[in-house]
Amino acid sequence: MARSFIYLDESGDLGWRFDAPYRQGGSSRYITIAALIVSEDLVKIPSRAMRKLYTKFKWPTDREKKWATMSPEERAGFSLLAKKIASASEGGIRFVSVSAKKEMVQEHIRRDPNKLYNYLIKVLLLDEMAKYDEVLFFPDDRSIKVKSGNSLSDYLQTELWFSRDVRTVLKTYPCDSSKNLSVQFADMLAGIAQSHYQDRSSEPYKLLAAHFQPKLMFNK
Repeated sequence: MARSFIYLDESGDLGWRFDAPYRQGGSSRYITIAALIVSEDLVKIPSRAMRKLYTKFKWPTDREKKWATMSPEERAGFSLLAKKIASASEGGIRFVSVSAKKEMVQEHIRRDPNKLYNYLIKVLLLDEMAKYDEVLFFPDDRSIKVKSGNSLSDYLQTELWFSRDVRTVLKTYPCDSSKNLSVQFADMLAGIAQSHYQDRSSEPYKLLAAHFQPKLMFNK
């Protein structure tokens, strides 16, 4: 049975205040969803890589290291290590992300940002999930429910079975990113894409570009 492990996190916010600068009372201009996709035989590799970073940079192990608090040297260190493990994996470890330019999102969609969040995850991952018999999905536990009451997991499972006409079984395990190093890895991927779009800080992206091509939506 073909199985895939997918770890997901996000960067940015789902606010819509654009009359003030970001981080000075205004909302982020972009929201980014990123995922780490790992084949079953390589599932321990990303967490081992994260442990190496904690050791190399002497990060305290009693709290999660977030992209937002990392120095340029630390960000480069992550990008180079991610590049190394992706290169060695022969396609077994992959990185994907999607970002939305929020100022271009239509007003009626803004009324329910939860649906936007879930839609972005569908765009990012549905075709990927459809390749496998079983997907073990580990989103950060802030994963939002659509207002209809359907969870993200139910939404994706329904889309797989009815829209993609596949038998993929999706098993979702929301988790606290502070306790899951692979979700922390996904957070850093999200940080790379978000920094590239939001802050025009693209050095980490350039280091990883051979293995990571962020998608941008609502950009017209």
